[in-house]
Amino acid sequence: MSVNGQWTAVSTVGDLLVRSAHLHPERAALVLPEATYTFAELHERACAVARGLVGLGVEPGGRVGLLAPNTVDFVAAFFGISLVGGVVVPLNARHRAAELGWIVDDADLVALLTAADEDQYVDFAEILRTGLPSLGSAPDPTRLALPEAPALRAAVLLRGAAQPGFLDRTEFDEVAAGVAPERVSELGHRVRVRDVAAMLYTSGTTANPKGCMLSHEAMTRGPVERARHRLGNGGLGTGDPDVTWAAGPLFHIAALAPFLGSVGTGGTFLTDVYFEPGRALDLLARERATVAFPWFPATMQPMLDHPAFDPSALASLRSMFLIGPSVLLERVQGALPECELVAACGMTETAGIYAISDREDSTELRATAQGKPCPGIELRIIDIDTGEDVDTGVVGEILVRGYNVMEGYYQDPEKTAASLDQDRWLHTGDLYSWTPEGQVVFHGRLKDMLKVGGENVAAIEVESFVARHPAVLCVEIVGAPDPRLDEVPVAFVEVRPGHSVTEAELIEFCRGSIARYKVPRAVRFVEPGTWPMSATKINKRALRARLAEQPLAQPEPAR
Repeated sequence: MSVNGQWTAVSTVGDLLVRSAHLHPERAALVLPEATYTFAELHERACAVARGLVGLGVEPGGRVGLLAPNTVDFVAAFFGISLVGGVVVPLNARHRAAELGWIVDDADLVALLTAADEDQYVDFAEILRTGLPSLGSAPDPTRLALPEAPALRAAVLLRGAAQPGFLDRTEFDEVAAGVAPERVSELGHRVRVRDVAAMLYTSGTTANPKGCMLSHEAMTRGPVERARHRLGNGGLGTGDPDVTWAAGPLFHIAALAPFLGSVGTGGTFLTDVYFEPGRALDLLARERATVAFPWFPATMQPMLDHPAFDPSALASLRSMFLIGPSVLLERVQGALPECELVAACGMTETAGIYAISDREDSTELRATAQGKPCPGIELRIIDIDTGEDVDTGVVGEILVRGYNVMEGYYQDPEKTAASLDQDRWLHTGDLYSWTPEGQVVFHGRLKDMLKVGGENVAAIEVESFVARHPAVLCVEIVGAPDPRLDEVPVAFVEVRPGHSVTEAELIEFCRGSIARYKVPRAVRFVEPGTWPMSATKINKRALRARLAEQPLAQPEPAR
């Protein structure tokens, strides 16, 4: 008789923190280069935010926007919203004002939380006032009535001096003081694991991003199970708490998921307000990290090349999530022979990882394949034309089904129906094949999508902006391979008759108006009548072939 020694423990997002604060109150939960916070401290801060939100009238199910860097304020707000049954809507700190304004309206946010430290590298409050022009002149930040965001009722500064349009932290704490602590517990007990916990916006094939509705179960179950049974000390079965480092911003699922896994298992999470390889290496070594999520070459390569890189200082690492070419993986594995390099694949719509490599996989296999389905998750790869399951080695669209799949796109039944079929299979639009070992191999995106340094970029979104330039008649955006960022946008442009424009002018036109990673790296001009055409439209595959013939010049390495 065989007995499965692992069981499923599903939790709400808020209860991850409540449980760890009860079991390990004095253990370090969040560590930044200049500050450390225990679980008890995080819980206290989260409850203060929760009481403030209740005092402002936020009800269960209310969507609350959160725009802040990786700080204790972000963490406290994320859990504070969750503790009272709110829906967290993390806002991309790299978005520009117009993009943020559009999301605030589209998400029907009822409250907006942000921070405005003097030494903060981005003035979020000013960006929000630009994206929401009526905010700065609003007479009462607790009773907003903005024509550009009708649902928004309150805007709060979690940190920083008072500013027009926002309730400052002192005033917010005064509102919180009027709400009994027991009210937070009462509301928290009403939250169901299948309620929507978060709404993460992701770019699609349309000009505007889509709000992925993710349940509490989707957000917590996989990350906690992996942290408890698969990674670091959990994977080794030692029972010791892990120290997990992630380089990415917490508004992105690639960092948010391991963060939740760390909190849910009573581990310590390391992060920073920005990524700088020297600071990251110092933090990893000082805190003796056991699990690391650099994810992409754009993060790992600068750390390897940094003068402070010392493999002996990172000897505590037991698991590292890294996707990249075999030469990079071999270099990292050679430097850290006791660390397992973990391959995986995932997306926002699946709350992160849905397939992961085995501990026994070779470095070569990890460099080419992305693993097997995670426990509780089903995968299919289907023929694009027939919808039938494909054989081993045949490329098709990968479908995902399980507890981790999104509930749908917010207020967009048409796009939801196009992605989720009647049997709850998520049609990802990504191309994969099966290996003989039952692992999946990524072959690109069926949808016209770029992946720039881990960020999804819809080509049509960039095209729509570049086309606003008066000299542009026609523009097509394609991805060019890049050793650091996976791929970067390149614009193919036909100039209007009687106009002239340079490559530098078009790139400058984009800078400061759209997120930096969306700005085209280069512009290739196309003469009238020379566009490669398919039956009815411009053939982007042929444009990519042109780039392959004349690749982009790579920047000189730093000396």
